[in-house]
Amino acid sequence: QVQVVESGGGSVQAGGSLRLSCRASGYTSSNRCIAWFRQGAGKEREGVGAIYTGSGNAYFHLSVKGRFTISQDNANDTLYMDMNNLKPEDAAIYYCAMDYGHCNTAPLRKGDFRYWGQGTQVTVSS
Repeated sequence: QVQVVESGGGSVQAGGSLRLSCRASGYTSSNRCIAWFRQGAGKEREGVGAIYTGSGNAYFHLSVKGRFTISQDNANDTLYMDMNNLKPEDAAIYYCAMDYGHCNTAPLRKGDFRYWGQGTQVTVSS
């Protein structure tokens, strides 16, 4: 049974940084697309970034490109998203999602992912 668990949310001031973690277990293939989505209050869930574990190629939404990075810790089956220079508009619940195969990033679509974490809150104050 596949499980996805996020951690690392919190509250920061604008310009600050946070690291989110996503740990997956129970998967049956090492070639996976792992993505981060976020949903702000009253907004649709949107894709923020993704990485294909087979190659390590990462994709970022234009709104976070240059500020967010994604890295893998394969020994611990954990994915990290480092969020720097956070802005109030980055505040949202962040979700980690996973599915097998390559990432479809044009754009990232929540319907492409079967496995989701419970979400972690990120608050950014101005």
